[in-house]
Amino acid sequence: MRVVIAEDLTLLREGLVKLLEDAGDEVVAAVGDGSDLLRAAVTQKPDVAVVDVRLPPTFRDEGLRAAIEARRRVPGLPILVLSQYVEHTYAAELLAAGTEGMGYLLKERVADVGDFVEAVHRVAAGGTAMDPEVVRQLLVRRSGTIAGLSAREREVLGLMAEGRSNAAIGSALFITESAVEKHVRSVFGKLGLAASDEHNRRVLAVLAYLRDEA
Repeated sequence: MRVVIAEDLTLLREGLVKLLEDAGDEVVAAVGDGSDLLRAAVTQKPDVAVVDVRLPPTFRDEGLRAAIEARRRVPGLPILVLSQYVEHTYAAELLAAGTEGMGYLLKERVADVGDFVEAVHRVAAGGTAMDPEVVRQLLVRRSGTIAGLSAREREVLGLMAEGRSNAAIGSALFITESAVEKHVRSVFGKLGLAASDEHNRRVLAVLAYLRDEA
């Protein structure tokens, strides 16, 4: 898998390169600003770009802007955004650019090497990877809209939005997979979302719901 990394902190950038190369991936470019990210995305056409939200010169949202522009110039380019904090506006704006092949993780998740690499690969394959804390805060902000869901259904919805399979949800909640399927059907029914047997489509529908309500 070919990866472009955009991170201004040299040590973190080099650390990300090592993590991904140790996992067998090829880092075709590792840059420190949005302009270089755009050039690398257009010339290299990587399988996925891992991008810090805040890049030089103002360290506000240059990374996010560059990621969205890169996706415009290279349609369908998978993007995994890294952020120091949960920034609701940035998360909502990222989702507005489309949820397929898209992720938003807090930088602290990089410490869990296995989960981080799995998230990068999932996004590259066209899936989603939403940080659990981002999902939790989005759900809290939408508490009025999802008031009709039970506590268990909210847990299932949050885990679905993270990109977990029914089996993984059952394992996390210590319930059977059939129980998860029942909760999933109930969640879709209460939210007015068309259910699908395809896991990725279910995740995209949930994320689209969160995006539209953000």
